[in-house]
Amino acid sequence: MKKFKIPTLPKEPISTTKSIRFPNTVIEQVEEAIRGKDCTFTAFVVEAVRVALENLAEDEEDQT
Repeated sequence: MKKFKIPTLPKEPISTTKSIRFPNTVIEQVEEAIRGKDCTFTAFVVEAVRVALENLAEDEEDQT
């Protein structure tokens, strides 16, 4: 299982804008986690989703 690490910029230049709602408490926690680091809210969320997807794929492989 991959361990989540706060990414640094820049990541990928090609992207598509998506609107998503977050609970205010989650926004506050992410902003606190990236404060003082070379990371944007978007980069943090993208990396978190990547790690989650990799973990799901590993879980599926383990079940077969």
